[in-house]
Amino acid sequence: MESFKASGVYTKQAHVKIPDGLYEEEHGRKGFFGRVSQLYHENPPVNWKNIEGDLKPRCLPPVYGEQLEMNRFVTILENKDCIISVAHYDKDFDYFFRNADHDELYFIHEGNGRLETVYGHLDFKKGDYINIPRGTTYKYYIKEKTKFLLTESTSEFEEPSRGILGPNALYDQTAIKTPEAALGSEQDKEEYTLLIKRLGKLTKVTYPFNPLDCKGWKGSVYPKLLSIYDYCPVMSHKYHIPPSGHTTFLAQNFVVCSFVARPLEDTKEGVLKVPFYHSNIDYDEVLFYHQGDFFSRDNIDAGALTFHPQGIHHGPHPNAFEKANDKTHTDEFAVMIDTRYPLEPTSWFKENENKAYWKSWMV
Repeated sequence: MESFKASGVYTKQAHVKIPDGLYEEEHGRKGFFGRVSQLYHENPPVNWKNIEGDLKPRCLPPVYGEQLEMNRFVTILENKDCIISVAHYDKDFDYFFRNADHDELYFIHEGNGRLETVYGHLDFKKGDYINIPRGTTYKYYIKEKTKFLLTESTSEFEEPSRGILGPNALYDQTAIKTPEAALGSEQDKEEYTLLIKRLGKLTKVTYPFNPLDCKGWKGSVYPKLLSIYDYCPVMSHKYHIPPSGHTTFLAQNFVVCSFVARPLEDTKEGVLKVPFYHSNIDYDEVLFYHQGDFFSRDNIDAGALTFHPQGIHHGPHPNAFEKANDKTHTDEFAVMIDTRYPLEPTSWFKENENKAYWKSWMV
C-alpha cells in the first residue's frame, strides 16, 4: 500500500468539517473502490461558464412519457459490457423470450404482474430487481401498467463482498425470492412462440406446447428477485459513505448500486450531507431516479435519468447545500449504474435528452 501524503489545507477526516470557503473534491480511482485523494478548492469545480465537447453532463427527462413507444424496449446507453434500456408495458409479452447474449437485470419502476420462467413463477411489484440468468426462458404477464429499467450484462450479476459487515448486511438473505417449480399457465394454445436473442439478432422458434414445461429444478443458477425497499444502506453519522458502499450487484466492468431512504449525517459533527464533488476518471455514471425528493438535484423528477461521462467533475447542484441544512433524512430511491468503459448514448437518447442540463451548475 502506498504511503499517504498531504500538503497545504486539508481535513482530519474526508467529508467532515470542510474549512469555510473551501470546497472538497474527491479524486478517486476504480469508481471509489481504489486509491483516493481529497482536494480543497476555492471554487466549486462544477461552476463552469461553458462546456464544448462530449463530456457535458446529460439528462433524460422522465422517460416513460409519450416519447416512449408502448410495449417495446428502447436502448438508451450501451458499451461492450452492458446495454441499458427502458420500456412501458400495458399488456402481456406477445412471446416467450430467451436471451442467449446477456444476463438480465430488470428494475420495476412502477406496476406489478407475474414473471413466468422455466424455473417457475415470481410475482413482481414496484421497486423489485429481477435477475434472470442468460439462457433462461421466460414471459412477463402484466397486471398493472409496468415501467421497466433493463440492464443487460455480458457477465453474471453477482453479490458484493460484505467483508467485516457480515452476511446479513445490505439485505438479509431471506429477502431474496426464488421461483418454485411450476408449469406455464398458458396450456390451451395450438402453438407457442419463443424468441431467442443471439449476437443481437432474434430467432423465432414455434412449439406445439408451452416451453415452460419444467416440473422441477436444483442448482445454483436461477432467477432471483430482490426489492429495493429491502435494501439496508450502510450508514455513518460521522462520515459520508461513498457510492461504492451501496453496491447491490457486481458485473464485469460495471456495478449497480441502490440509494435508498436513510438518516442523514450529523450536522453537529460537521459531516457533509450531500454527495461530495468528485471526478469521474475511471467510470461513467448513470443515475435513474425512482422515487422521493432528490434534494441534490434541481428539476429532476421520478423516472428521469442522468448520465455523467468519466473525466468531468460531478457533484450537487449549487442550492443543494442549503436544502440539506434542515434535513434529518433523505427519502429518495435511485438506481446507479457505474461503468468502467464509456457508454455511448443512442439516437433515441440524443433526440429526447434535456440538452440544457449541463447549464444547471452555472452560476
